[in-house]
Amino acid sequence: MREEELLVYRNMGSHEKLLKKLMGLMSDDSPHDREAFRKLFYECSHELLKLADSHGFRGNLWHCFLTELLVNHENSFSKACEIGGLAEGTVNDAVLHDMGVFFDWFRYDITAKAAGQCSDVVSMILRYQGSEAAPGLYSRRIRDRINVLAAALAGASRPEEIQRRLTAFYQEYGVGTFGLHKAFRVIREERGLDIVPITNMAETALDDLVGYEIPKQKLIDNTEAFLSGKKANNCLLYGDGGTGKSSSIKAIANEYYSRGLRLIEVYKHQCRELQEVTALIKNRNYKFIIYMDDLSFEDFEVEYKYLKAVIEGGLETKPANVLIYATSNRRHLIREKFSDKEDRSDDLHKSDTVQEKLSLAARFGVSIYFGAPDRKEFHNIVKSLAARQQIAIGEAELAAAADRWEMAHGGLSGRTAQQFVDYLSAIN
Repeated sequence: MREEELLVYRNMGSHEKLLKKLMGLMSDDSPHDREAFRKLFYECSHELLKLADSHGFRGNLWHCFLTELLVNHENSFSKACEIGGLAEGTVNDAVLHDMGVFFDWFRYDITAKAAGQCSDVVSMILRYQGSEAAPGLYSRRIRDRINVLAAALAGASRPEEIQRRLTAFYQEYGVGTFGLHKAFRVIREERGLDIVPITNMAETALDDLVGYEIPKQKLIDNTEAFLSGKKANNCLLYGDGGTGKSSSIKAIANEYYSRGLRLIEVYKHQCRELQEVTALIKNRNYKFIIYMDDLSFEDFEVEYKYLKAVIEGGLETKPANVLIYATSNRRHLIREKFSDKEDRSDDLHKSDTVQEKLSLAARFGVSIYFGAPDRKEFHNIVKSLAARQQIAIGEAELAAAADRWEMAHGGLSGRTAQQFVDYLSAIN
């Protein structure tokens, strides 16, 4: 039913098969055989219900499905509009043509032909009520916004209104996987490299991280410069374990998501994939931080050479919308030995060996130290965390209990303090 008329919004990816099945229900030559029609309708209904559960859709699932197609379709128009932009030229006319097709689809009652023979399912499709729990694919905020948009597009009085509302969505949230998610990981599949969303990222906020105000501010200042289009540096966060290095980067991703910041987690063994990763994201209107957690290399590991080339040294310049933020317990990232500097070493060029091992860390323009707190700072962290969780224990008693806990659970650190307060919360 008119899908062949689409000019810009063609090829719906993973939803293409379901769309064709639904078009089959809508077409004039849909199965006239009663049982064949019922079979196709129940099959489509099953897939719509699965989509509703995985995406958190509510209300008219036909309208939600159409909206899902629109907000995820990456094309010249949607990518030009994403994060505050506006498409120019003839593409607007082509999109308006496509919105005429979607306008007709939104007005069509997908259950009309089934009302007489599949009435037990019709009400589910038109007035679906799912769980209020956060869905697997979208955050609650994005889920609710898509549900609201679906109702608005269904109520549009003309195609121009659909285009206007959709443009506003792209400008505010972006489009597709990068627009609707804040964090991603890299996987290698048979068809090639893929960047897939992480759907259960911790909602850590900068204010949740007690202490470390100077290190956090350095990270914030660098990120602010990056988002503002100013010169910014790759960052290395190094220091003791459990001091909030990784949590700070996650908090940055949460804080600046609305300004177009996205986080892509890359593991050490994937360093050789970095060139391909940057090629996939360099032309998007987002700012990307490639996040490498707990980064360090042994003598025999050579993956760091790929990382050096991407940061600085390769023929192709790193895209302006990409930075690398790494955390490590090692300041210099690559394992060093006393023999590297000994005169009796069998290395003919000792200084070259040392420089090679220092060169990776030197490519990070900003290095931020996160040190273990002293006992007074540790007590302050515990006190602040306990107050947030409304744990009513005297200050002296709390400090004494925290000291006993840290001696058996990893020493003085922010992580130990958080684990102790979580323990208190569980038993009180």
